[in-house]
Amino acid sequence: MLWGILLTMLIGIPMGITEFNGIVSIPPSLEPVFFKFDFSKVLTTQMAFTVFTLLFIDMFDTIGTLVGVSNKAGMLVNGKVPRAKQAFMADAIGTTVGAMLGTNTVSTFVESASGIAQGGRSGITSFVTAICFGIALLFAPLFLSIPSAATCPILVLVGLFMMSPIKDIDLDDFTESVPAFICIIMIPMAYSISDGIVLGLISYVLTNLLSGKFKKISLTMYILAALFTLKYLV
Repeated sequence: MLWGILLTMLIGIPMGITEFNGIVSIPPSLEPVFFKFDFSKVLTTQMAFTVFTLLFIDMFDTIGTLVGVSNKAGMLVNGKVPRAKQAFMADAIGTTVGAMLGTNTVSTFVESASGIAQGGRSGITSFVTAICFGIALLFAPLFLSIPSAATCPILVLVGLFMMSPIKDIDLDDFTESVPAFICIIMIPMAYSISDGIVLGLISYVLTNLLSGKFKKISLTMYILAALFTLKYLV
């Protein structure tokens, strides 16, 4: 995949797609964005709705990514992510610190599947990746010269890696296959992992409820389905 990015980048030079902006530069100062919070509307209803929305977007994006990546790595135990609490804590700390630093949201991303495809299975993989990202800050002009045409095909392969667990879905059971299909198809259509998971959850509860399979639905799922339905109606 890395050779593919490099080759496409080089091919793009004579075609005018790749534009070099330099090789090395000092990272810009964080002063203009560091801890630039506005607390004037913290206790308003608008802020409450905003926090609630962002909470569920980040939570379900993380859930979807963790489950998909863990499944790809063969690390799921009875359908559950091992040490999920620690994984969510790491994601929460990253999101909070990223907001304080004024950067884009620091969260889990499906691109991790590419690392798993190359054999990465532990936190050492992420640690080494973090060190490489730190070094890459000095070479930002070079990496920013890589056009999207070179990285988009790799993301298609990452999507392919994430699709492999679909073979484990019981397609003959409509209470399993229909919600799974809705979840899969709505993620790209809504351009949101969280919306896809939410609609998949609602359809899962409805299909099992209408099929009389009440025991498959927990109280928590009933509550979440009701809350998410209200979220779309309000």
